[in-house]
Amino acid sequence: MSDANSVEKIIDVNSSEYYINRELSHLQFNIRVLEQALDETHPLLERLFFLCIFSKNLDEFYEVRVANLTRQLAFAREQAGADGMHPQQVLNAIHTLCSTTVERQYSILNDTLIPALEKENIHFLRRADWSEEQRVWVRAYFDDNIQPLISPIGLDPSHPFPRLVNKSLNFIVELEGKDAFGRETGMAIIPAPRSLPRIIRVPDALTSGGDHFIFLSSMIHEYADELFPGMTVKGCYQFRVTRNADLEIDHEDTADLASALEDELHSRNFGDEMRLEVADNCPEDMTLFLLKKFGLENNDLYRVNGPVNLGRLMEVIAQINRPDLQYPPFTPGLPKHINFKKSIFESIRDKDTLLLHPFESFTPVVDLLREAAKDPNVRAIKQTLYRTGAKSEIVNALVDAARNGKEVTVVIELRARFDEEENLYLANRLQEAGAVVVYGVVGYKTHAKMMLIVRKEGDKYKRYVHLGTGNYHAGNARAYTDYSFLTCDDSIGEDVHKVFQQLTGMGEALRIKKLFHAPFTLHKKLIEMVDRERGHAEAGKPALIRIKANGLTEPKLIRALYKAAQAGVKVELIIRGMCCLRPGIAGLSENIRVRSIVGRFLEHTRVYYFFNNGKDEIYAGSADMMERNLLHRVETAFPIENNKLKERMKNELEVYMQDNCQAWDLQPDGTYVRAQPGKNADIIKAQSLLLETLAASSS
Repeated sequence: MSDANSVEKIIDVNSSEYYINRELSHLQFNIRVLEQALDETHPLLERLFFLCIFSKNLDEFYEVRVANLTRQLAFAREQAGADGMHPQQVLNAIHTLCSTTVERQYSILNDTLIPALEKENIHFLRRADWSEEQRVWVRAYFDDNIQPLISPIGLDPSHPFPRLVNKSLNFIVELEGKDAFGRETGMAIIPAPRSLPRIIRVPDALTSGGDHFIFLSSMIHEYADELFPGMTVKGCYQFRVTRNADLEIDHEDTADLASALEDELHSRNFGDEMRLEVADNCPEDMTLFLLKKFGLENNDLYRVNGPVNLGRLMEVIAQINRPDLQYPPFTPGLPKHINFKKSIFESIRDKDTLLLHPFESFTPVVDLLREAAKDPNVRAIKQTLYRTGAKSEIVNALVDAARNGKEVTVVIELRARFDEEENLYLANRLQEAGAVVVYGVVGYKTHAKMMLIVRKEGDKYKRYVHLGTGNYHAGNARAYTDYSFLTCDDSIGEDVHKVFQQLTGMGEALRIKKLFHAPFTLHKKLIEMVDRERGHAEAGKPALIRIKANGLTEPKLIRALYKAAQAGVKVELIIRGMCCLRPGIAGLSENIRVRSIVGRFLEHTRVYYFFNNGKDEIYAGSADMMERNLLHRVETAFPIENNKLKERMKNELEVYMQDNCQAWDLQPDGTYVRAQPGKNADIIKAQSLLLETLAASSS
């Protein structure tokens, strides 16, 4: 009996000690994003952008993940994952980690970024720094733009504590004296007008050059006493409450998903309270008063040294014309065989096309649909939409196709979190144009990225297909790394057709030849391929698994990877965000390496590579290795069978494994350590190398 086999019998791969809690792992990703704000290899305004992204990510974490844990406790539905942690334990750990990290975030802003911005003549002016001319301008701005919109609320029996909108900026005010009716309330609330910008640019004529900004909160602080005539404002402190924003729809009792969703969208702004952020100089009694009114505990409180919503600093970046402080622009590349002078259908017939966005252009995908909308030989177009964008060129082309008499069928996922309202609008627009719009399958989000075009060529129909790892969103295609695959392979075209049949019709699962399809075959096939690789290792053959995804949380797949590693399979995982697997544990996972790449672009590709005894198999797809994707969503994974394309994808995965600057390696305890180039070693940044290799130009 081999040593590996004897160890495998001793180690229980089901033991909770070998699994990292998914929520805490998610927070670790957000921390890696925050760390980019300190990375001086990023341009200065990009570092500010990373700080803002961390703030927005943390908002969503509380709106969804913390809300879910809190709901479990409230309704006695506690669920412990493979890590064995009780929801209350997880919430306690979240508070501990977030308290430290939020304090660090404000320290980075105040002690590092603001001084660095000031050296570049970019200033956030405090009230004490205003010149006399600026004070006159601020006064006029307050009188003309702020005061007419403000409705201060004195707190007394006839003015109960208001229900404040999710993540809105508010102020609690300490008052002294009596109002015109003789009331002596002591406290008031000032909700900041939601229609106003949170950061206002000072006119250049009032500065000595550079970029100068004043926070809306500073203006309200300055003139808060004028909102309460005859009374004295003893203190004015900003605060913000974060609410549960995860929509809940009872699918069994819902006859019309769109109508139900419209009803729920309004309630998102007034869900249960999850977190209170308050200025760090707010008196203890007023802070306790707010906690009581929101039904929150000390663990839900964050005292901050600065604006309560740092995500709004993103507004500043667009107002600063400093190309030297941002990434240089680039032109995405195009494969040589795609010629805009000929039909895109002809290019796809010539050869399968693989595009890696944003390094390569998303334009061929849009052009395929545009050409299909006008081509008299195109009879039908089928498309999935998850996140698309309000001004989507994809939707414009689908509308044109429907108006031109094509049979257009769109499966639009209304429940794409935080894009629900936009997707409702797009669904209505498509229906008005004559397209058939369906909302997928009740209980299963449609997350697959598929486009199918049926074209009459001679006396036969030819299917052209686009499959992707990312959404049909041109903006995301410039910011996220994603693969697009264009083919007219008959078997893949038939498979995609069958998946659309399942989404729009009803009936038993259809037999699919080449695609893996969640929730039916993808999970099973991935485990089978992992187990096959383990079999090769047990037979003494070389064995390698290399997977790139956004998350790895599904316990059965993790157990399969553990067993493969124990058998000697080399397992290399590039997991951007959540990873519940613990690498580097002797006798269990010393053959597993997990890394996360965080850089200029958001890593989003999902690729599954198996050495398979020298007969490489590569799949790309829409699914992460998570329970929701593999078991509760409609997903597809497609094979890359062309040898040149296989070799290309293998090389691109290898670049990510070699990255020694923007890679973070997961440790057995769940923390991450940033990779560092060794002495005299070449500096390798995966994203920079891919940009240099694939993009047309960078200037």
